[in-house]
Amino acid sequence: MAHLFSPINIKDITLRNRIGVSPMCQYCYTDGYSNDWQLVHLGARATGGAGLIIAEATAVEARGRITPNDVGIWRDEQIEPLARVTKFVKSQGAVPGIQIAHAGRKASTMRPWDGGKPIPAGEEGWWQVVGPSPIAFSDRYQVPKALMVAEVRAIQQKFVQAAQRALEAGFEWLEIHAAHGYLLHEFYSPISNHREDEYGGSFENRIRFLVETAQAVRKVWPERLPLTTRISGTEWAEGGWDVPQSVALARVLKQEGLDLIDCSSGGNVAHVEIPLKPGYQVHIAAEVRKGADILTAAVGLISEPKQADEIIRDGKADIVLLGREFLRNSNWPIRAAKELGQPLPVPPQYLRAY
Repeated sequence: MAHLFSPINIKDITLRNRIGVSPMCQYCYTDGYSNDWQLVHLGARATGGAGLIIAEATAVEARGRITPNDVGIWRDEQIEPLARVTKFVKSQGAVPGIQIAHAGRKASTMRPWDGGKPIPAGEEGWWQVVGPSPIAFSDRYQVPKALMVAEVRAIQQKFVQAAQRALEAGFEWLEIHAAHGYLLHEFYSPISNHREDEYGGSFENRIRFLVETAQAVRKVWPERLPLTTRISGTEWAEGGWDVPQSVALARVLKQEGLDLIDCSSGGNVAHVEIPLKPGYQVHIAAEVRKGADILTAAVGLISEPKQADEIIRDGKADIVLLGREFLRNSNWPIRAAKELGQPLPVPPQYLRAY
């Protein structure tokens, strides 16, 4: 029976355990360039024993950033600083992953500690946001410019180019960000997508942007390396995207060569009530895993070692991703190993402390 500290093989990649660092935006970059903060932030979690380290939402174009302070991968010059991160992560026995992303209609906002609000038109850091339809995320947000079909396809190529740069930077795990109300999610949601062309209307049309993007990325991302996507399994809103649609989407994506679905939720409907409690999204991973017969990652208020271990042992997911808990404790896998009676994933430099 698999457990939290069982290695897992996906394609030619082996994770030393089932613990992953969820992509978490840090909002501390200039012109999209990785820096020492990202190196230390992710490097510390690698030395802390995680099996998988996924770098935060990394913009495929400048207007795809959530804030002007996001990291990016839209130009070749951004490869080298990212390569510093992957080199160190791999040296510590972890697998370096990256989430490539486009924020869509939720772009051009302030950093959370600067208020997190949309940047007023004309002020520094403002740009015209885009989406499937001219529908704003909320009254506070810009009304996005609806993308023309040619523009949709141009952005798909930016995802392809980002994947190629990620490979050159040394990443061994690629996640396409299609969750949390960002561009790809905006297209598959019936709430934000009111288009009447081949990218809107029916389920098949609404998922087309994501499916075509996955197809195009799969052609340039090596078969030997895992290709995954993060989805919002439900929007927690009547008439919105839900778990049965997520299962159907996962079946399609599996046919297109995706190896794992990272199951999150929400982010596309403002002021919706989400039942926040420990493991509140795990059922999504479990249903997608069973219904689509595909590997899944569970995420969302997973903080206790026994809780994480039971998710794996019960077959609800194949990997657990931690976010906030890793911010509080970069050595969480060592703590988990101690509590669960497993060998400690401690770097030799730190053994004297244990």
